[in-house]
Amino acid sequence: MIKSNFHISKMDCPSEENMIRMQLDSLECIKKLKFDLEKRNLIVFHSEDNNEIIKRLEVLNLGVKFLNKENIDVSELEVDDTKNQRKLLWSVLIINFVFFIIEITTGFISKSMGLVADSLDMLADSLVYGLSLWAVGSTVIRKKKVARLSGYFQITLAVMGIIEVIRRFLGFESMPDFRLMIGISILALIANGVCLFLLLKSKSNEAHMKASMVFTSNDVIINLGVIIAGVLVIFTKSKYPDLIIGGVVFLIVVRGALRILKLGK
Repeated sequence: MIKSNFHISKMDCPSEENMIRMQLDSLECIKKLKFDLEKRNLIVFHSEDNNEIIKRLEVLNLGVKFLNKENIDVSELEVDDTKNQRKLLWSVLIINFVFFIIEITTGFISKSMGLVADSLDMLADSLVYGLSLWAVGSTVIRKKKVARLSGYFQITLAVMGIIEVIRRFLGFESMPDFRLMIGISILALIANGVCLFLLLKSKSNEAHMKASMVFTSNDVIINLGVIIAGVLVIFTKSKYPDLIIGGVVFLIVVRGALRILKLGK
């Protein structure tokens, strides 16, 4: 068994990880991939020397650099705790999707673009988790198709949201219901706190689990932003704090959608 180490300078999120997984998916010589997003390193365990590995990585234009390789014993291949990880990721996915429904519904009722935007961020996370879970064992073509559909759907909703923010910014819209805005955001903050607790409790060193922790930590920050915007609505008696936070979150969702679309190329 051969263990090859690579440094990939532009690999900093699950989108790049999934791009690499799909790019190398059809190589039968590969037995396992191990990612370290923090250090931007990739370890490839493969059964024989194969120049196709480096060629496929270079095609992605992610700044790949071959570090070294060594022969190892097959016993060094760790057995992944995929069953528990799947169960945990399903739990996080369900929590995110339920709060997407809650936030987008109450967002329209309260006329809060901050809540609507945060709901789409919840949906974006659900799509990423769902893509990883649903596509396991599927063909590369199916994985790329799902990535494209998810990305286009997400970016369409986000662009519609940005247009609505601009319309409300220029129009004579009434202030959002700050009580509902703050209350739902606090519940979403608690939900994301639970997700983060579950992910941290797993103590997993797997890259996709670490990435999930990063996603959820970002969601906590966004929740706090919406709560602060709600408080500012109270003191300023203005719609603008809500629209500003909504616009910022929509841009974050667009950025995530563009990364998902890369998976479909």
